[in-house]
Amino acid sequence: MIQSQISQNARLALSEVILLAKARKDLSFAQITEGTGLSEAFVTAALLGQHPLPASAAQVVGDKLGLDADGIALLQTIPLRGSIQGGVPTDPTIYRFYEMLQVYGTTLKALVHEKFGDGIISAINFKLDVKKVDDPEGGSRAVITLDGKYLPTKPF
Repeated sequence: MIQSQISQNARLALSEVILLAKARKDLSFAQITEGTGLSEAFVTAALLGQHPLPASAAQVVGDKLGLDADGIALLQTIPLRGSIQGGVPTDPTIYRFYEMLQVYGTTLKALVHEKFGDGIISAINFKLDVKKVDDPEGGSRAVITLDGKYLPTKPF
């Protein structure tokens, strides 16, 4: 039976256990994801308490991380989502995404509406990918793809 959470506490506590096991076993998120049939971004979000995992994926992940049956079951529950507590984020990486939306949010909105019409980009029917590429000027660049289904506003 599908279960859901009414607070973030249990999933956050499990995330701490998961991250400790990940570090102790020296695993990457990509290695943990292998065999789940899901994307690295989705599994990572699930491990950080933002998505439920299907039973088979939860078992694969749980086995790799040494989670007990309760942890594996908890990974399958629908979480209370939202990883950024109120206010402006203080973590530098998360803050930069916040800053990007502060700077480019209205631009994204204008371009989406101009190209698609009145509506939204779904965060439910959504794919996320992060790639590291070489910067021709030296160093590395992050290529982040946000791929969401467009959902038009329907008058009623």
